[in-house]
Amino acid sequence: MTVSMTGFASAKGQWDGFSWNWELRSVNSKGLDLRLRVPDWVTGLEAALRGRLGQALTRGAVTLSLRLARDETAGQLSVNPGQLDAVLDALAQVETRALEKGISLAPSRAADVVAQRGVLESASEDADTEPLKAALMQDFEPLLADFLTMRKTEGAALKELISAQLESVAALTGQAGEAAEARRADQAQALATALARVMEGAAGADEARVAQELALIAVKADITEELDRLSAHVAAARDLLAVRGPVGRKFDFLAQEFNREANTLCSKSGSTVLTAIGLELKAVIDQMREQIQNVE
Repeated sequence: MTVSMTGFASAKGQWDGFSWNWELRSVNSKGLDLRLRVPDWVTGLEAALRGRLGQALTRGAVTLSLRLARDETAGQLSVNPGQLDAVLDALAQVETRALEKGISLAPSRAADVVAQRGVLESASEDADTEPLKAALMQDFEPLLADFLTMRKTEGAALKELISAQLESVAALTGQAGEAAEARRADQAQALATALARVMEGAAGADEARVAQELALIAVKADITEELDRLSAHVAAARDLLAVRGPVGRKFDFLAQEFNREANTLCSKSGSTVLTAIGLELKAVIDQMREQIQNVE
């Protein structure tokens, strides 16, 4: 299955007074480049997310963002029992001492007690964050699944596009073979004419040696090997499209080989028809390389 390196997913979640927003996206890259923006006060969260992404992905520039907030209405405050007891003991001592002095104090209210420093505590980032981390990692799984599904969907579209381009390459290769076959008679006549011209203008020239040199020129102009290799590359590319798993690196290398053969064909064409086919071949291969850059 062909998988794209391009993908996007977002989600929202909440747990025990916390709410958050996920955003996960990726574009193409030579390797796996993970960039995470997550709260550093949730102990071990970034390492856990990196490990999970590393299991699921092999290539791509991946950006994961997590915006985490504590709900204002979700019990941010808690009572410190030890500090409360200390304040109440102190209050009792003050009231007792005041009575001994004949001083009447106004009744204490709960609001006065909790207003004392340390009686009420807000949930702090120094608290145990392991439960929160577990909740976040559990919520991350559906997000990752959506992200992978999108990459597979994009990959299916890439597969169709690359397959169509491979068909064009195969068709142009066939046309180049037909054009090369059609020029054989012209080449033979051109070589015979060249041999006669050389022998006429170079007295004492070794006809066998001149013929041998012209034959070497003809061999160098032959594009049979280039056409055979192009056909083999098309077959190899089709096989890669059928492979399950990452094939982007192999595809990228194969695209370079396609381009090399097309360049050689153009340099050896020797005819306007073959040159035109070679240029069209190069254009299709270049378009195909752009799509291959997105394959994982």
